[in-house]
Amino acid sequence: MLFNSFSFFIFFPVFTIGYFLLPFRYRWLWLLLASCIFYMAFVPVYILILFFTIIIDYIAGIMIEKTLKHKRSFLIISIAANVGVLSFFKYFNFLSQNLHSLGELIGWNYSLPALSIILPIGLSFHTFQAMSYTIEVYRGKQKAERHLGIYALYVMYYPQLVAGPIERPQNVLPQLHIKHNFETARVVSGLRLILWGLFKKMVIADNLAAYVNPVYSSPQRYSGITLIIATFFFAYQIYCDFSGYSDIARGCSRVMGIELMKNFDRPYASGSISEFWKRWHISLSTWFRDYLYIPLGGNRVSAMHVYFNLLLVFIISGLWHGANWTFVVWGLLHGVYLVTSLLLRRKEKPLVSKSLVNIITTFLLVCFAWIFFRADSVTDAVFIIKKIFLQSGSDAAKLLHDAAFRINMVYLNADRFRFILLVELIVGLEIIQYLLFARSDFKNIFVRKPALRWAGYTALFAAIILLGRFGSDSFIYFQF
Repeated sequence: MLFNSFSFFIFFPVFTIGYFLLPFRYRWLWLLLASCIFYMAFVPVYILILFFTIIIDYIAGIMIEKTLKHKRSFLIISIAANVGVLSFFKYFNFLSQNLHSLGELIGWNYSLPALSIILPIGLSFHTFQAMSYTIEVYRGKQKAERHLGIYALYVMYYPQLVAGPIERPQNVLPQLHIKHNFETARVVSGLRLILWGLFKKMVIADNLAAYVNPVYSSPQRYSGITLIIATFFFAYQIYCDFSGYSDIARGCSRVMGIELMKNFDRPYASGSISEFWKRWHISLSTWFRDYLYIPLGGNRVSAMHVYFNLLLVFIISGLWHGANWTFVVWGLLHGVYLVTSLLLRRKEKPLVSKSLVNIITTFLLVCFAWIFFRADSVTDAVFIIKKIFLQSGSDAAKLLHDAAFRINMVYLNADRFRFILLVELIVGLEIIQYLLFARSDFKNIFVRKPALRWAGYTALFAAIILLGRFGSDSFIYFQF
């Protein structure tokens, strides 16, 4: 079920009202039922995969806590089950195809057939959330959950089931044991977050997608400047799409009294790649930091070892996003960015302040990496990069002299109003985010002035009705 679908607009109020009307002792069951219905709206049979890993992890958590001698073995069983399911559904065909290509290269007859399977929605997200539970129990930072239904709800909690944020047990599990009463201020805050998320998804992301998708589907048809514009637009498309989902998830959960972690914090205002990863997909970056980078040695090892750890973590992060070499290159690029910044920092004094030049440079580096993330293949990505760097100069000259070329190239045969609107939406987004999230004085005015607040709500709602795309476009991160 999609957050931007008509069915969800029925689902959410029905199950939320039922949640508050039911006695507390039945609420976990009500939320678990809602989560099952929500997930089964995609491919019903795949809920059996969730049940399989839930049972294994539930038993593993209890056994890890009970025993000292074999706790490591139960952790390995839990991780193997989760990674095994993820690898089978997400990476089997990718591995098979690459082994086939390698076999052809070396004359080896490799003929293992590809499997005709659909990747379960959100598999990477709830797999990582389940793994965080058993790891935290193993480390002694979380008590094993004895209530099977509560643990199942921790994994299947519908607001963040298919695209995060990837929660930790210390945050969510205690909240599932607490009775949350209906509080008007909290409910309004949650609904406001839902409205903001829907605006980012339906008005900005989906309208940008109408420009980006045709360009990246057939990059050979478009000029270098068009590809540059499409890449910049994709940067905001994926941000508004994914952060919009996270806002809706957090808003739905907040209405019911359960707080989820913040997953985005104005990432394109970052002055370095390191800062970008502290602001972008925070739940995933901290997951890799705590469960992979630090166990590998983190910053406590030699400089060369640190560089290796960073590259490895980001390559794996790229693979987490998808079974395609484009994602591996995307992750590797970010790893190279970070290693390069560390090398430069060893030779120069660190920057005291974050300048506009640093922000722009970081944004351009992120956009360059987005080319590989969005392209259908590495070959397409290389083609796009070549065209951007080799053709954009001549395109700029034509722009100055040929109005017909300008209209055809920049606006993709669309009207100027639509193109200008997209630019205005991006600029407006950054202004609103700056005023509401970076300027406490303006935020306080917004909080104290009901008329100003309701004018903002009305404007967002009107924009969704007038400019939103209601075709129930899926969220980009559902494929991961």
